[in-house]
Amino acid sequence: MKKYPAIISILIFSFQLLIAQLPKPTMQQLQWHDMEFYLFAHFGPNTFTDKEWGEGTEKEEIFNPQNLDCRQWCRVAKAAGATGIIITAKHHDGFCLWPSKYSSHTVRESKWKDGKGDVLKELSAACKEYGLKFGVYISPWDRNHPDYGTPKYNDVFVNMMTELFSNYGPIWELWWDGANGEGPNGKKQVYDWDRFKKTVKKLSPNTVVFSDIGPQIRWVGNEKGIAGKTNWNTLDTIGFSAGAGAPSTDTLNIGNVNGKYWIPAECDVSIRPGWFYHKEEDDKVKTPEQLFDLYLKSVGRGATLLLNVPPDRRGLINENDSVALVGFKKLREESFKENLCKNAVTNIISGNAIKNIASLNDNNVNTFIVIKDVQKEKVQIHFKKPTIINCIVLKEFIEDGQSVQEFNIQVSNNNITKTFLHSTIGHKRIITFDAIKANDIVINFLKSKREIKIAEVGVYLIDSKLIEDIANQ
Repeated sequence: MKKYPAIISILIFSFQLLIAQLPKPTMQQLQWHDMEFYLFAHFGPNTFTDKEWGEGTEKEEIFNPQNLDCRQWCRVAKAAGATGIIITAKHHDGFCLWPSKYSSHTVRESKWKDGKGDVLKELSAACKEYGLKFGVYISPWDRNHPDYGTPKYNDVFVNMMTELFSNYGPIWELWWDGANGEGPNGKKQVYDWDRFKKTVKKLSPNTVVFSDIGPQIRWVGNEKGIAGKTNWNTLDTIGFSAGAGAPSTDTLNIGNVNGKYWIPAECDVSIRPGWFYHKEEDDKVKTPEQLFDLYLKSVGRGATLLLNVPPDRRGLINENDSVALVGFKKLREESFKENLCKNAVTNIISGNAIKNIASLNDNNVNTFIVIKDVQKEKVQIHFKKPTIINCIVLKEFIEDGQSVQEFNIQVSNNNITKTFLHSTIGHKRIITFDAIKANDIVINFLKSKREIKIAEVGVYLIDSKLIEDIANQ
């Protein structure tokens, strides 16, 4: 009998060790999660050639945005409620939007501002002025540089990144495209990813880096802007690499339930059919309602939304795009302006015991409740009078990791109860359904990786037209 206490102690210690080893976000990743929605700006020679992927042989003189105004980009971003802008500093064609010392295919060789212009300088300054984060996309693939396909090119790429961090920082997010095709000599490059990562860590340790597999942010596996209905912030990356060596798109879409590393998903999508500006797409800009639907399926599934809004040949964000973005912000504001939880009583129910709690709707993600026994404890929201609802928002306290694997929501009115079954929560989960008159909402946590920490619960009634086409959200 004396052996049992020792065994129990070992089991407790093992359990504590397991909890300690669960993946957790860094401070920089937490800040990235909170940004939720920001803009992509695909801009370069392709803007003037109507191509999506340039050949690298385009003459530099073609790049000439005579009315370039990065402050206008930032005004539009602020009006849209976006939190930052990521610019394609160098796409696959190799053209640099800054006068790089390590290329002869840059704004320096163009007609724009007589070769004295610098898009990155103007945008980074404008972002600082308007309180937006500044991010940079730089493609390792270079269809112009003569050293591409040789060991020398890895030096070139490292030197280019060094220029970016030294001259245009702080850079909040660095975006690596995994594409790898042939260069002007007909050869493909063997990218030195380890060296690239070490370079960023040394020069700018607070920068989060995106690629198919991170190291901080992962691709969501599609360019539709849609995260998986199950979306884990964790991923296994051993044996994988960016580009052709990445995990399957299905894996990238949902993550790995027991993934070793915290590498959350970013959902990239364009406001237009293409990524670069094309005049013939001016009447094909996504509507505010379509953008709201993407918001529900990205941010509303625990990811972030990176929405591409390409500047036109003038160097301005087109009026059609701007109107859609302002309408998108209005829909978000109107939909989530009134948390109906404010008119309800929020409780934790454990068996026959009921405890009132206020921290679930205090708009503070740093206050949370702890569900230690998922078999017994549940959250109840009781309305003093029947209330029509069609949207519930949940947030986990992810600073200690992601825990919820499965839960359901029961919405009751007298003797009628409707149940909605879901999987992960993460940073934010937005659940929509047909409007129901509710007396009570009960959230049952059916399966978890450990104790659950819920930071916020919101209940809303949003325009039914915004969700009528969303099935099983």
